[in-house]
Amino acid sequence: MSSSNLVSHTLAKLSAVSFAAFFVLGLSGCAPEVGSDKWCKQMEEKDKGDWSANEAGDYAKHCVFK
Repeated sequence: MSSSNLVSHTLAKLSAVSFAAFFVLGLSGCAPEVGSDKWCKQMEEKDKGDWSANEAGDYAKHCVFK
């Protein structure tokens, strides 16, 4: 592989990793804070079979037993 191909390949990988990191950070910024009214409403709309054990505990703690 020539040095220019190596540089192009490295930059492509770096760009892909950077894009993925920004995408994940962007998604995490959209989630409401656990225990907020918005979070409780979102959990009520979510199928209870899809709740994790942590989500169920947090829902009981923050939304039921306020």
